[in-house]
Order: sequence, then C-alpha cells, then structure tokens
Amino acid sequence: MAKTSFADKLRSFFGKHSLKDDEFFDELSDLLIEGDLGAKNVFEIVEKLESKCSSERITDQHQILIELEKMLLDFVKSLELKPEPQKVNIYMLLGVNGVGKTTTAAKLASYFQGTGEYNVLMAAADTFRAAAIEQLQLHGQQLGIRVVAHQHGADPSAVVFDAAEAISAKGGGLVIADTAGRLHNKENLVRELQKIDRIAASKASEGCYKKLLVVDATTGQNGLRQAEVFHQAIGLDAVVLTKYDSTAKGGIAAAIGKEFGIPVAFICNGEGYNNIAFFNAEQYTRDFLGLN
Repeated sequence: MAKTSFADKLRSFFGKHSLKDDEFFDELSDLLIEGDLGAKNVFEIVEKLESKCSSERITDQHQILIELEKMLLDFVKSLELKPEPQKVNIYMLLGVNGVGKTTTAAKLASYFQGTGEYNVLMAAADTFRAAAIEQLQLHGQQLGIRVVAHQHGADPSAVVFDAAEAISAKGGGLVIADTAGRLHNKENLVRELQKIDRIAASKASEGCYKKLLVVDATTGQNGLRQAEVFHQAIGLDAVVLTKYDSTAKGGIAAAIGKEFGIPVAFICNGEGYNNIAFFNAEQYTRDFLGLN
C-alpha cells in the first residue's frame, strides 16, 4: 500500500478544517511537528502565522499555505557546490552509519566526473568498517574512478592526505572522502574527524574544502541531533538528503536550516548513480506543502 505523503496529509487537513475552528492552529501545529520541523520551530512559525492571518484577515486556505511557504523559505537554503578546476578540492562526507554515505560518495563522484570538467577520485577514509572500503572500491570499479584506500584500521587522515597528493599530481580536481560514523563512540569519532579535518584543510586549495553531512530524509528529529554533533565537532558547510522522495516528511531540511543555518546541497532519491540532484529550496518547500 502506498504511503501517504506529508503534503497529502496537509491537503486532507485543510479539507476538514478552517480558520473558524477554535483548534485550527493547534491541530496545524501537531501536523507540522509530524512533518519533522521540530516542536520549538513549529510553535514559533505557527504563532507568527496566526498573527499574520489575524492582522491581514487571511482566511483562504491557499493563501495560508503561501504565507507558510514564505516563513519556511526564511531558513530553507540551498548551496550549489562547484569545484574549481586546476585546484585541489576536497569534499568530506560525514554522517552516522546507515544513512547512505558511501553510496552518496559514489553518486557525487559519478556526477562530477560526468561533467567532464574534473579529475575525480574517492578516498576510503572509513577505515574502521572494512565493508566500507570494499563497497567504495566496488563503486570505483563500476564507475571507472580511482579509489585511494589503505588497509582496514589504518589512519583515515593518511588516506585523505594521499588522495589529496594524488589529485594534486594530476593538476587538480576533486577528492570525495567517505568517513566513519559510529556515534556510539562519539569522543573517539570526534577526535578522528578533527584530525582528518586538519589534514583536509591543509591540503585543499583555499576555499575548496567542503564538509557535507549526509542525512536520511526519513530519519525524523534524529537528523537534527546528528547535525548538532557534527557541526559542533568540525563545522558543516551543507547537507545531502538521502532517501528523499514524495513520501518523505522531509521537514528535517527546514529544521536544520533554522537551527544551524546550514544549507542543503543535494538530494538523493534512489539507488542508481544518477539518482542525485541539486537541492532547490523553492521546489522543496512547495513539494513539502503540496503547493505544486
């Protein structure tokens, strides 16, 4: 049975309720919380929305959604990532295990190689999980993209160092580094990532190093906690949303944007290497609210 999308639930809500209902804004709040926007954010947004509707005498359901869209767009931001040719660019992928980091690394490598503008290679810097190295190497074989890897248990920062040296020797290009994500051992993970961060920052050309958090779009408020941990540890430049489709609640992009000011760079919506696209904040917000 097909899942009901958040936009469908919102349409159903507006079909059954109007501003004449005493509980309209309370029930709208409950629904938006279900959409993974986060309780604190929702109460702030709905209070602002209620005030706006009251002061401007807005009663039309479509106009209410338009006002809600404007409010969400205040903190849903996109970032277009464009490596600089002839320079050393490093994109480090971060995130907990299970969100699709390794597959996302392959999709990004495939995308940027497909432009024909860059030398691209991948760095297997999740040396803790042997399967991660093998998985990345398999992607590399299928894509015809070199993977720099050391043995299981090796120093991940050394892998990134070697990958940066290799791309530099080619006259520049893009290194996409896959990293570990075992949050249950947070202190060790943070120390490890900070070391990789120092190496990557020193090896990349100025302004060409980006830290990307991979978040499962269906994960709910766990995604916000993950963003907090990684952002505090080394700072984040953007988010990549995986498992993003019309059934995903997806409000986590807005929640992360509001809480930390972090934009979204890409969305992934399938298993194929081509199932990746630049994030469009306007499109996302309209999809989320069912305005398309």
